[in-house]
Amino acid sequence: MKKAIITILEFFLFLIVFGAFSLFPPFHIEHVFGATPAGTRIFIADGLLIALVVYLLIVLIELLMKRLRISAPWTTVAFVFAAIVGFMMKFGFLTRSTF
Repeated sequence: MKKAIITILEFFLFLIVFGAFSLFPPFHIEHVFGATPAGTRIFIADGLLIALVVYLLIVLIELLMKRLRISAPWTTVAFVFAAIVGFMMKFGFLTRSTF
């Protein structure tokens, strides 16, 4: 039960970090997907990269606590699921209009 609660909390942590830093990007790492006369499709990678850094910090803490075998798979599941849900919610995707 404790592992499930921690996994759900980690999922929300990763999702909130992904969403917040996609809306307010501190590094402005942008990848242009396509440009049309109506606008440009851009992916802002800051939120995903900062969520990845948070994931690596959590795994490092688990490694130092010697709980890597027990906790790391659940942390990985939470991160991957948060990334999938974030992409489904279109975090980081931006359309800049020319008008």
